[in-house]
Amino acid sequence: MLNKLLLIFILALPVFSQTFRPVSGNRNMVVSEHHLASATGLEILKQGGNAVDAAVATSFTLAVVFPQAGNLGGGGFMLIHLASGENLAIDFRETAPLSAIPDMYLDSTGQIIPMKSLLGHQASGVPGSVAGLWLAHQKYGRLPWKKLLAPAIRLAEQGFVLDAYDAEVLAGDSSNFARHAATAEIFLNKGKCYRASARFKQTDLAATLKRIAVSGATGFYHGPTAALIIAEMDKSGGLITEKDLSAYQAKIRKPVQFNYRGKTIISMPPPSSGGIMINEIFNTLSLFDLSAIRPGSSEQVQLWTEILRKVYEERAFYLGDPDFVTIPAEYLTSMSHAEEIKHQLSLLGPGISEQKLFSRPVESGETTHLSVLDEQGNAVSLTTTLNGKHGAKYVISGAGFLMNNEMDDFSSKPGTMNMFGLIGNEQNAIEPGKRMLSSMTPTIVLSGGTVCLVLGSPGGSQIITSVAQVLSNVLDYEMNIRDAIEFPRFHHQWLPDVIYLEEKRSSVELEKNLKLKGYKILNSKGIGSVQGIAVSPADGRLEGWSDPRRNGSAQGN
Repeated sequence: MLNKLLLIFILALPVFSQTFRPVSGNRNMVVSEHHLASATGLEILKQGGNAVDAAVATSFTLAVVFPQAGNLGGGGFMLIHLASGENLAIDFRETAPLSAIPDMYLDSTGQIIPMKSLLGHQASGVPGSVAGLWLAHQKYGRLPWKKLLAPAIRLAEQGFVLDAYDAEVLAGDSSNFARHAATAEIFLNKGKCYRASARFKQTDLAATLKRIAVSGATGFYHGPTAALIIAEMDKSGGLITEKDLSAYQAKIRKPVQFNYRGKTIISMPPPSSGGIMINEIFNTLSLFDLSAIRPGSSEQVQLWTEILRKVYEERAFYLGDPDFVTIPAEYLTSMSHAEEIKHQLSLLGPGISEQKLFSRPVESGETTHLSVLDEQGNAVSLTTTLNGKHGAKYVISGAGFLMNNEMDDFSSKPGTMNMFGLIGNEQNAIEPGKRMLSSMTPTIVLSGGTVCLVLGSPGGSQIITSVAQVLSNVLDYEMNIRDAIEFPRFHHQWLPDVIYLEEKRSSVELEKNLKLKGYKILNSKGIGSVQGIAVSPADGRLEGWSDPRRNGSAQGN
């Protein structure tokens, strides 16, 4: 009887309490949200490409096999560590069209017009993905550009077999696809949802990729592809013009860089909010003895929640496009400011989120992330997005790619929430040519000058907390990358004033204890989808893991 009870107890233990081994390799590792994309990146490395080459090829492949977030019609951020020691960030965030105005999503009474910044052609910013990938390759790539696009072209032209997850995601937006003839032609199968095991071909997208393969960024921002974009906008009331496309430029920026517990953490600067915010989070955490706080306990979640309450509030008021607004980055990332945050924390009960606004659940952000580490020690952490799942829900007719709905990441009206429940103010107001504030947080960690961790995540406003918690799991609690990624996560973002816990992952006891402390709890199906690589401190082997909250793949050799 005792043995039977012991067996029942062991089986009842949560999965995250066990130690599982990640995928390992001696030379190279690629982790992304689709197995075909990860396989592409690894093959490029085997052919002599470096981490930048692999990231470019993987990203173009995701535009074919992961259309809910992989893209040509969106934007993102690439963080690079070169084996030479150089660290840099490439910003290819979308920009507001030159004809955009601050109140473009408001009615005559000054109220937000529902869904105008989310659906349709006026929801789209000028795409940056092709420009960013082209810039990265031209400065830091090794293999010929055409070779990097060949796998994506083949998969678009010949098609690939949808698995159950692929088919489910497409089916989830079938009613939106049906509104636009060119979109329905591609993403519906003769008017019906695609099913698992069907072959999914995208011939228009293949033709677009071929033009990019021949002419680089020019093959997207000029010539036939640009003409198709402009025709689509003219036909449907979109704002993007020939001048917008020809003026777009990806930018190289200086990363956010700081030290934490003997490691160097490198992350994305504005217009991403991620780097500054994780700097603030870890500066403040460094003032506490975390060895006395068990991961996953109500004490940990409360401490983090009160820190997050402060840094998300500061995000709303201080952060935006650094080319348009002044950001007090030095102050926000200083240890003196961390001391201020510490002294303002409420650890006896919930703090107060003072701004009185409507609240709604945080929606899942259909961004995607990939991480690459090559045998020379070059690393890339790349996050790219359309914003919502399948972006603005329409393709460029004849070009075959979906467009973003990133204009929703601006503050349509100061003090109101976007689709992720994030508050914005004048710092992030719409202006022509301006880049909207982002939560994307590609991150690389160095130990003694060499890479020990590469990671990032999709998830909208939950990206920052997902990345930060996995970092803490590895750096503070010495979990391996698989355990760190699979460990239950939580989220708080100032407003709405709730803590999100993962249902089926978080314990009943945790929710009960937080409620006893006075916190409001909402359940989430999953928080983030971290794609990570770590270097084993024991033997130097590469260890990769793709978050099981989605359907990705880690592949190494």
